[in-house]
Amino acid sequence: MQIIKTKKYLLILVLIFVVSSKIHAQGNLPYVDDKPFHFGFSLGLGAFDFGVTPSMVSVDGKIYQVETSSLKPAFSVGIISNLRLNKYLNLRFTPTLQFGDRTLNYISENGTTLNTDISSIPICLPIYLKYSAERKKNYRPYVLWGGGGYLDLGRNKDNPVLLKTLDFYTEFGVGCDLYFSFFKLAPELKFAVGFNDMLTPNAERTTGKTEDNRLYSTPLSKLTSRMLTLSFNFE
Repeated sequence: MQIIKTKKYLLILVLIFVVSSKIHAQGNLPYVDDKPFHFGFSLGLGAFDFGVTPSMVSVDGKIYQVETSSLKPAFSVGIISNLRLNKYLNLRFTPTLQFGDRTLNYISENGTTLNTDISSIPICLPIYLKYSAERKKNYRPYVLWGGGGYLDLGRNKDNPVLLKTLDFYTEFGVGCDLYFSFFKLAPELKFAVGFNDMLTPNAERTTGKTEDNRLYSTPLSKLTSRMLTLSFNFE
C-alpha cells in the first residue's frame, strides 16, 4: 500500500515537472496572448512635423519659402484596449493625448528670415489592426496599421498661423512584444500622415486678422500633419 502511495506521489511530481518545464520553455507569461480582451497603457516620445506647400504669393514684395525647422520632442500618454481576433491578429483602440510644437521657418529670396512656433495638444483616437509573428520565447515582433481622428485641444485663435481643430490620419508602425514575469512591454515606432489641409486662411479667421499674422499665413498654401512616435506599451 505504501509503495502504491509512493508511486502516486512520484507520478504527481513528474507531471508537475513536465508542466513546469513546458511553461519555462515557452517563456514568461505563456498564456497572456490567449486572453480575448485586455488593457494597458502607453508612454511615448516623438515629434510633430508638417507637410508644407508654399503659396509663392508675394508678401510686401517678397516671396517666402517655408519649411519646418529641426524637430522638437513631443510627449504622449495613452490607454490600450486590445481585442484578440485570432492567434496572429488583434484589434486595438488606443486613445492618446499628445503634447508638442513645431517651428515654421520663412526664407525670402533676398535672405530675410522669419519663424513662428505652433503648439498643439491633440487627442488622437486611432483604431489599429496588429499582426504578430510567431512567438520566440520572450519576444514577438509585429506590424500594425490603422488610423483615426485627431482633435487639437491646444488651438490658439491668436496664433500667427491658425490650424484647424479636426484632422483624420492613417498610421503604420512596427514593434516587438517583450515578455517579463508579470507584464508585457512593447517598444513601438509609428508614423502618421494627416489627410486634411490644417491651415485656416487669413481671410477665414474670425480673430487675429492682423498685419503680422497675414505675413505668416499668406506664404502658405497648405499644411498637412505628420507625427513620428516611439511609444512603450505596458500590457
